[in-house]
Parts: sequence; C-alpha cells; structure tokens
Amino acid sequence: MFPASGAWRAEILFAETGGDMGQFATAHHLASWIGVCPGQNESAGVNKSGRTRHGNTHLKRVLGVAALAAIRSRDTYLAVFFRRISARRGGKRALVAVMHKIAIAVWHVLHDHVPYLELGADYFTRRDPARAMRRMLKEANTLGLTIRFEPVATA
Repeated sequence: MFPASGAWRAEILFAETGGDMGQFATAHHLASWIGVCPGQNESAGVNKSGRTRHGNTHLKRVLGVAALAAIRSRDTYLAVFFRRISARRGGKRALVAVMHKIAIAVWHVLHDHVPYLELGADYFTRRDPARAMRRMLKEANTLGLTIRFEPVATA
C-alpha cells in the first residue's frame, strides 16, 4: 500500500502545502486548514459537538499514519502525550490531539527552519515534578502503601 520508508509522508506534505509556510500565519492556521484542530461549539455553557473539520483529507490521512507510528514507540514525547490524553478523553480524541501536535511541529520546522526537537518521555515529569510526586503518592495510597521522598545525595 505505502512504501516502507517515511519519505512519502514528506512528499505528500510538500505536494499539498507547497512547502511554503508563509501562507499560514500561525501553526494553528495550518492545523485548521488540515482539519485536525479541535472543534469548539459552546452555547450558553452547553458544550455541543466538538467534531474536527473536514479539511485536507490527504494531509489528514498522512498525519494519522504518522501519529499511529509515533504513539507505538514507547519512549517519545508524543507517545506519553497520547497515553495522558487517552486516559481522560479516549483513544480517538487522543489520536487527533497527536495529529494536531505533529501539524504544529511541521509548521515550526518548515517556517522557522529548525530541526525537530524530541522532548523525551520524561518531559512532563521534568516540567512539574511535584505533580509526578502527587500522582505516585496517590497511586501508592490506593494500594495501601506509604511513600517517603528523600533527595538523592550526589557525589
């Protein structure tokens, strides 16, 4: 069906966008044009359908395949992000969130001419260590255990 390498994704991306990100004011404009931005339809405090837009079906398909490949690797930022969102919102919404993240990263790589920077699987732990400790404490308490945190002595 598709070639074994990932080069076809880049070819479709360049074919559909032209490779010039100047036509998109922000990364979110690109995500909206592709159709992977979250929908927001609220009226009088009632949230209605949050379906995504139709957008560019070719790029949406490419981003879907890229997102599926990204979440299958266990030690990447996108895989951890997918697991965090899917625990709260479900797998399909989390997949669209990962597609949105990839679209934003593509815009920054092509617009700013910078390489992609992988944040790592421990990004969320490094960003907010107190939250990670609270989560571990809560999980241990549900198992009937107690935890004591002590700083590691560096030599």
